[in-house]
Amino acid sequence: MTNRSCMGNLLAYLVMAVMLAACGGGGEGGTGGDEAKGDITVGVSGDFAENQIVAEMYARVLEEAGYNVDRQLDITARDISQAALSRGEIDVVPEYLASLLLFFDPDATAGPDADENAQKVRDALEGKDLVLLEPSAANDTNAIVVTKQTADQRNLEKVSDLAPVAGELTFGGPPECPERPFCAPGLRETYGITFKEFRPLDAGGPLTVAALEGEEIDVALLFSTSSVIRSKGFVLLEDDKGLQSAENITPLVRRDVLNDEVEELLNGVSERLTTENITELNSRVEIDNEEPADVAQEFLEEEGLL
Repeated sequence: MTNRSCMGNLLAYLVMAVMLAACGGGGEGGTGGDEAKGDITVGVSGDFAENQIVAEMYARVLEEAGYNVDRQLDITARDISQAALSRGEIDVVPEYLASLLLFFDPDATAGPDADENAQKVRDALEGKDLVLLEPSAANDTNAIVVTKQTADQRNLEKVSDLAPVAGELTFGGPPECPERPFCAPGLRETYGITFKEFRPLDAGGPLTVAALEGEEIDVALLFSTSSVIRSKGFVLLEDDKGLQSAENITPLVRRDVLNDEVEELLNGVSERLTTENITELNSRVEIDNEEPADVAQEFLEEEGLL
């Protein structure tokens, strides 16, 4: 009796274990590992607030749909992220149209029209394992910025106003600025601007902001959606000769993980992004010190994407 009872209990436990396994345990992305639709790694094209916010949006809508998502949101530069994409170490990144075009085709000419830039990028991606999806309306392009004091002292309202005084001023921006057509070469060729000195700092980040605020530089390259321009009272000079091109935020995806659902989910995020709302989201991270993941979650919920 005792042996048969133990055997019965053992069989009952085994049946229960099988039933629980069939129901599925928890896994990344809120689904069981066996039931997940696939594994996708979301990265960034640079480790700054805006890119991390948008990348987190991509990750969360994919998780909500049942994909296992890994995040690599500390990649520091485009050349690193593109190498990781080519090796299949990441699958999705938020990118910027004109900069991406010039990365793949340095001889290309980017312009102010997002759709035209997107088509040029797609042409440049022919034969590559990468697909550019639909651009958002959020255009984060280069911005030439000065303090209000400098603007008042030098009578600066537009970029062309810098030409007669640039020889007395120090310009600060990303280390690659001397080689980038929208930075030092473009300012020289389009506006006739040659600064007294260039100081390599970061890509529109805290080093550049601190140097401008601390009067270590006189002119800075920031980004048009940077919340610090308004919060610090900086003056964004008008790009009156149209040097800067459309840099609309756009998903770039490895073909291996792309399907109709993934495309629809990521394009759905793009449909909700505007220059105005991404600037506000940046402010919450850059000024209010909120976490990019929390900001992304709240935005997606408000927009009905989660």
